[in-house]
Amino acid sequence: MSVDKSPVYNVKAISIEKIQANDYNPNVVAPPEMRLLELSIWEDGFTMPCVCYYDEKEDNYILVDGYHRYQVLKTSKRIYQRENGLLPVVVIDKELSNRMASTIRHNRARGTHNIELMCHIVAELDRAGMSDEWIMKNIGMDRDEVLRLKQISGLADLFANKDFSIPDKKEEEYVADK
Repeated sequence: MSVDKSPVYNVKAISIEKIQANDYNPNVVAPPEMRLLELSIWEDGFTMPCVCYYDEKEDNYILVDGYHRYQVLKTSKRIYQRENGLLPVVVIDKELSNRMASTIRHNRARGTHNIELMCHIVAELDRAGMSDEWIMKNIGMDRDEVLRLKQISGLADLFANKDFSIPDKKEEEYVADK
């Protein structure tokens, strides 16, 4: 599902106290890069809003993208004071599986991923009923990577009642032609 209007046209300043990190972000940033991010935000300000989901029931915002910018605001006294504890945020309205996919898409090109958390995400998406093809398309993985993460996870229920491998599209077309 694509959006009608990009969320970036509706940036909000949200109190850091109303924002919480998600529990599935596998992106890892080393301490030197975190120091550089803090310096960048100090020197240039926030140049990109964080992406959040608004949880109406809890009346808070859950991060989809921007965890490290969020951490800088929480931990840098000078930035917190300058920004009055407010974080620039755009809101997306997606179900959890799609938020997880959004997080991965945002992260893949600019960081490294913790393999254990990636396994967890693939397992969660599988349990949520997302097909391997959906995972491949929405997280930017190839067939072998999805299979490898399922194997690494060691969770037998990931393979319960499923084919062991993801058929190649060419093989599916070949069988359909017979």
